[in-house]
Amino acid sequence: EVQLVESGGGLVQPGGSLRLSCAASGFTFDDYTIGWFRQAPGKEREGISCINGKDGRTFHADSVKGRFTISRDVVNNTVLLQMTNMKAEDTAVYYCAAGRIKPTMMCGPYDHWGQGTQVTVSS
Repeated sequence: EVQLVESGGGLVQPGGSLRLSCAASGFTFDDYTIGWFRQAPGKEREGISCINGKDGRTFHADSVKGRFTISRDVVNNTVLLQMTNMKAEDTAVYYCAAGRIKPTMMCGPYDHWGQGTQVTVSS
């Protein structure tokens, strides 16, 4: 059974940093892509980063490019999202998701989701 568990959320001041973790189990990293999404109150869910488990290619949305970095810890079956220079608009519930790699897509689609972790950026 595929399971994803996010952790690392919390309260951070503007300009600060936070690192989210997505602990994955029940599947082989090499066969899956892992993505990070976020959803703020009253807004649609936004895909912000993803990593291809087979070749390690990554993608970051313009809204987080240069500030967020996705990476994987293969030994611990964990995908990390390092967030720096955080802004108030980064406040959201953050989710990780997993899906089998498709031949024509670097990331997605996603079939499995974690429960989410709250990130609040405020002074």
